[in-house]
Amino acid sequence: MRRFGLLVLLSLVPVSLQADEMLRDNVERMNRFIEKVQQPRLERERRERERRERERELLTGKMVRVPGGCFQMGSNSGGSNEKPVHEVCLDSFEIGKYEVTRSQWQAVMGSNPSKFKKGGSHPVEQVSWEDSQQFIRKLNQKTGGNYRLPTEAEWEYACRSGGKNEPYSGSNSVDSVGWHGESWADGHHAIGGKQANGLGIYDMSGNVWEWVQDWYDKNAYNQHSRYNPIYTASASLWVNRGGSWGYDANSLRCAGRSSLWPGDRYGSIGLRLAR
Repeated sequence: MRRFGLLVLLSLVPVSLQADEMLRDNVERMNRFIEKVQQPRLERERRERERRERERELLTGKMVRVPGGCFQMGSNSGGSNEKPVHEVCLDSFEIGKYEVTRSQWQAVMGSNPSKFKKGGSHPVEQVSWEDSQQFIRKLNQKTGGNYRLPTEAEWEYACRSGGKNEPYSGSNSVDSVGWHGESWADGHHAIGGKQANGLGIYDMSGNVWEWVQDWYDKNAYNQHSRYNPIYTASASLWVNRGGSWGYDANSLRCAGRSSLWPGDRYGSIGLRLAR
C-alpha cells in the first residue's frame, strides 16, 4: 500500500512541473503582449517629454547641475572687498550653461533691450538687476519653474569649476576661457565661443558681466554664514561678476567683485540663471 501511494505521488510530479511551465509561459506571453500594447503609448509620452523640454530650453537655455560642496571663497591677492578668504559650503544647485541670450529674452519678454544689435545667440545686455527680476518672474510663470539669479557664493563656486583653486573659469590662462581686453565698440561674442570650465559652463570669465542675487557690501564676507550664504542686508548696490570683453584680465577673475545700482543698464552687463 505504501508503495502504491509513493507511485501515485511520483506520477504527479511531471504533471505539476508541466503546469508550472505552462503558467510561466502564459505569464511571459502576457507580459510581452502588455509591453507591445504599451510601447506606442510610452514612445508617445517620451516624445512629448522631449518636445516640452526643447520648448522649455528655448526660454531657459541649458542648465548644468553643480554638486554641493565646500570651498575657499575670496582671494588674498585681489581687492580688499575679496577678503577675508573664508570657507563656504553650498547645497547642490543648477546654473545656466550659458549666459541668457537675446533670443531667450525676446521669447519671454517680447522685446530686446540690447545695445549691440547682434544675433540671437549673443548674450542679452543693457538689462538692470530690476529687469532681471521681471524676466525671471515671467519665465517662471511660463515654465512653472523656480529660476532665479545665482547667489554670489554659488556664482564663484560654479566659476571655479566646483570650488577649485583656479583664477579664471576653468583655467590659469584667461585667453583660453574668456573674451577680454577688446575694443568696446566691437561688442560681445556669441555664447560658448571659448573653452568651457570643468563643469561644462561657458563665459563665466568675460563676454558680459553677470548680475547675482546679493546686495553689495565691501565687507560682506565678514558677515557670511558658512552654509549657503547670501548677503541681504539693506544696501544701495547689487553685485555683478565675471568681467566683460572690454575689461582687463584682472576683472575676469572668479574672485573678482563689482557692483552697480539696481536700475543701471549698460551694454556690458547681462545675467545667468540658476535654480
